Amino acid sequence: MVINVDMPAILTSMKQPLIVIVGPTASGKTSLSLALAKKFHGEIVSADSRQVYRGMDIGSGKATKKEQTIVPHHLLDVATPTQEYTVAHFKRDAQKAIYDIHRRGHLPFLVGGTGFWIRTVIDDLALPSVKPNKKLRARLMKKSPAQLYTLLKGLDPRRAKTIDRQNPYRLIRAIEIIKATDAAVPPLTKSNPYRILMIGINPPQKKLHRNIAIRLRSRLQRGMIAEVQRLHRRGVSWKRLEALGLEYRYISRYLQRKLSRQDMVRQLEHEIQQYAKRQRTWFRPDTHIHWNLTRLEIARLIASHIHQKK
Repeated sequence: MVINVDMPAILTSMKQPLIVIVGPTASGKTSLSLALAKKFHGEIVSADSRQVYRGMDIGSGKATKKEQTIVPHHLLDVATPTQEYTVAHFKRDAQKAIYDIHRRGHLPFLVGGTGFWIRTVIDDLALPSVKPNKKLRARLMKKSPAQLYTLLKGLDPRRAKTIDRQNPYRLIRAIEIIKATDAAVPPLTKSNPYRILMIGINPPQKKLHRNIAIRLRSRLQRGMIAEVQRLHRRGVSWKRLEALGLEYRYISRYLQRKLSRQDMVRQLEHEIQQYAKRQRTWFRPDTHIHWNLTRLEIARLIASHIHQKK
């Protein structure tokens, strides 16, 4: 099927189109987004909270250099892993990238599984500018991740559903913001300039778990352990690696001899499955998402969407 699209003419409309591709980890978002972006003169904006960091390539599932030559990618390698790149940074940079893509007459694809980050862009959430509260942080740092998670769950059950419950930095920051603003969910500014089409991939659980297992072993074979070793040698502390997501957390524990390789792989695979479950929970209530369409159906839907005038 060939769909001819005059992108520069279409993108002069007031409400600019934005294609959003979401789904749990290992569901196939990367291959789908590459195919669609290539077909529709598109560029990909990564909505992944780890792909923003330099040197975190294999463990984060970052697009390869070859894939990045096929379709332009944005928000990869924009920060150093020794510093925190927040959702506020992401919203600012993603909106700028989307604006620049539209200005070039191309179609932006916002792609990822970090649900809250995606929501900040497509709903234009007004993120609070909350300064660090040193006294609160000192008090919260004495608590275990499990205790922090319980506290957050009592303050904001919806945020607790998707947050990394083993990441004390994110748990403390979420609690800090809620305490400072006395609000669980940031309000909408209602100034979103996009016409949004959301595409979702959600394979059956058995297939997704198989994908997770295959992908994990492939990444290990490609040098994921060596990648974590390099990050540590370059100054990323074990504590910071613990906070940088599942692969980096469990491989760090293995490298510190807290886990055997067998236990590391087993526990990591289980935790990735649980993370996928939380991602499904986040996206499931959104009735705007078109789930599990064929690529032909998606192509037709996108063609129809970008030709709309409002």
